[in-house]
Amino acid sequence: MINRFRRAAQAKEFLVTAEVTPPKGGNPEHMLKMAQALKGRVHAVNITDGSRAVLRMSSLAASTVLLQHGIEPICQMACRDRNRIGLQADLMGAHALGIRNILALTGDPVKAGDHTDTKAVFDLESVRLLKLIGKLNRGFDFNDESLPDEPLDLFPGAAVDPQLKSWSGLKKRFERKHEAGAQFFQSQMVTDFDRLGQFMNEVAVGTDKPVLAGIFLFKSAKNAQFINRYVPGVEIPEEVIDRLAKAKEPLREGMQIAAEQVQIAQQLCQGVHMMAVKKEDLIPEILDLAGINPVDEAKPSAASETVPTR
Repeated sequence: MINRFRRAAQAKEFLVTAEVTPPKGGNPEHMLKMAQALKGRVHAVNITDGSRAVLRMSSLAASTVLLQHGIEPICQMACRDRNRIGLQADLMGAHALGIRNILALTGDPVKAGDHTDTKAVFDLESVRLLKLIGKLNRGFDFNDESLPDEPLDLFPGAAVDPQLKSWSGLKKRFERKHEAGAQFFQSQMVTDFDRLGQFMNEVAVGTDKPVLAGIFLFKSAKNAQFINRYVPGVEIPEEVIDRLAKAKEPLREGMQIAAEQVQIAQQLCQGVHMMAVKKEDLIPEILDLAGINPVDEAKPSAASETVPTR
């Protein structure tokens, strides 16, 4: 069965997704509140999987909670914490629970997180995980043994960083993920839209798979400077930082900047992936400022129809 996100991607609609972080504990109430604020404005909500190697509720469980409340998830799945047996088991479980969208990730190194002495797994990485999902969808496991209880039907995607310094490395990595079966690409935070345009014209051209530009909400000049200092590969233009510094209401200015970036991205690629850490409820207003229409709620997720609500 085809869900709304897959249907929209294949119909070449302008796609909107947003990132929501799972809870650090057993109560999903805040996560659910943020995700519910996005209903009708995004095609799907990304649930992170141990982003930055910081402990949080499993993406599989958190995605299931959203699905139970009629919110279509994109379940991120990282290779850092699972071997190939665990990955296959979770992918089968995701399918059985009605989750269809999977973002295949290698995963951040454990040294970046809050359990630095943890033993990383990395049995696979994102390209091999994409190939594995393809096998499961065809009815075979990693060892090419047939699945007696039916194949899976997952819609796999991958991450891409158009601002990677090595152009040849970026091109090679993108092509490998495309060849491995990625059906959509969500980008890391984009701050250089000339570079994004170059990426779309020289690398992504001809692949016929949607690329969603990562749009980040900067809350203040201090917030932007912190990201410049500590997030590898990100260079926020000084003019953006100056706008935030001079603004009477920096958060509102950050929303306006994000809206302008959505409008630029709309001319370059097939979608945007919105990131507004701890301010996800502001994403609908950013989309309004950008002139992005609500998602067609008349076509509910097929997956959500199959999972009973609580």
